[in-house]
Amino acid sequence: QGQLIESGGGLVQAGGSLRLSCTAPGVSFSAYAMGWIRQAPGKEREVVASINNGKTYYSESVKGRFTISSDNAKSILYLQMNNLKPEDTAGYYCAVGRYRYGTSWSSRGDFAAWGQGTQVTVSS
Repeated sequence: QGQLIESGGGLVQAGGSLRLSCTAPGVSFSAYAMGWIRQAPGKEREVVASINNGKTYYSESVKGRFTISSDNAKSILYLQMNNLKPEDTAGYYCAVGRYRYGTSWSSRGDFAAWGQGTQVTVSS
């Protein structure tokens, strides 16, 4: 497994959109769940979205606004973020499931490998 590299973060006004990407060389998306985890200053890391062979999970805070998807052939993970809110401001990290063919992908403990993150800042 190579280094996970996130991109696509930036500064956006409330109501705007961003699309995050994560390249995950060497990771088999058919064997491992993939997720987006965010951490804001002073807050715990939160799994905002994850995907495992087409099955998706979204936290209540982003449901209906964020969409996770993947290009399994290229091992690229995406997060489309619409209607962004100031409370979405955080570092966003791409993560790989802890277990091969894991059965849970909604908690921080379900993920074991992380990228360096990309910052998303939403202004009001």
